[in-house]
Amino acid sequence: MNRQLRRALVAAAATVLLSTAALPAATAAAPHHPARYPALVDGHAPTLHPEGATWDAAHGRFLVGSLRHGTVSAVRPDGSVRTLVDDPRTIVSVIGLHVDAARGRVVLANGDNGVGLRSSAATTGRLAGIGAYDLETGRRIFYTDLAAVAGDGGPHFANDVAFGPDGTAYVTDSAAPIVYRVGVDGRASVLLRDARLSAQPGGYGLNGIVYQDGVLVLGKYDDGTLWRVPVRRPADVRPIPVTGPAGTLPAGALAGLDGLLGRRDGTVLGVTNGLGAPGRDAEVELRSADGWRTARLAAVHPSADPAPTAVTAGPDGSVYQLSGRMDLLFAGTPSDSFLLRKV
Repeated sequence: MNRQLRRALVAAAATVLLSTAALPAATAAAPHHPARYPALVDGHAPTLHPEGATWDAAHGRFLVGSLRHGTVSAVRPDGSVRTLVDDPRTIVSVIGLHVDAARGRVVLANGDNGVGLRSSAATTGRLAGIGAYDLETGRRIFYTDLAAVAGDGGPHFANDVAFGPDGTAYVTDSAAPIVYRVGVDGRASVLLRDARLSAQPGGYGLNGIVYQDGVLVLGKYDDGTLWRVPVRRPADVRPIPVTGPAGTLPAGALAGLDGLLGRRDGTVLGVTNGLGAPGRDAEVELRSADGWRTARLAAVHPSADPAPTAVTAGPDGSVYQLSGRMDLLFAGTPSDSFLLRKV
């Protein structure tokens, strides 16, 4: 090789190296772009009956928890699913679930109201637990028996989960007037036990929960009341008076208040249904101007789908409502369909 050709090759190689070095880091590891979800995801899986849903922004996907099978599944845009979490020796029915993005895990509430394939006489109406699972592999990180933490030997049913900014999870119990506090390591304690939060006979009490600036906002399913719990002073729990366009709402106006979703602007969205209370199928919007000492029902939108149980964040700041067809499951006619609808 002559000297002139050698110089040309060296120069070309240097140009390639410099060009590669100048590429932005994102070229080597492009950010994940979520799949394009339609406004209506027509879900389908054998008798899945999801009760809760959450958005996994890191992987650009919805996750749903099965009341029937006790699993967590990733939902594709075409409505098909892939099982992510299956812990059959521990989980009977997945009720609420929430992605803890900072720690790469999904946290779920485990309960048993008798309609799951893993339901038993020993667990029906007496099961409350919280589990954390890896978002990549579905591997269990921890599981905590909350009924044992309550230590009262009574009925229990873990329902929904909210996170504080430090990763502490707060869990409602629909069969006992209890809110649990669970650390990132799974260690749990009773944050609050108050008889005023007890369920009506044969019904469900505490249900949806959100964390808003140091305050927990609790929804009570059977009577539709809202409750304010300062995390640092839980004994100061108080009912939240709610007004509407015509003043104070009549008792039971929010009966059947199920899943709640806190928004960045401070709004709390929720759904109501008539599955176990005299409620209507609707999506509601709640606002507060005084740190949830009082609240205003800003909007009510009739649900396009029957028996909605959850509302979740979605891609690009959207909000989706879940109908897992609990109406059919509770009627004894399981279905293979569920709906996630943009609202």
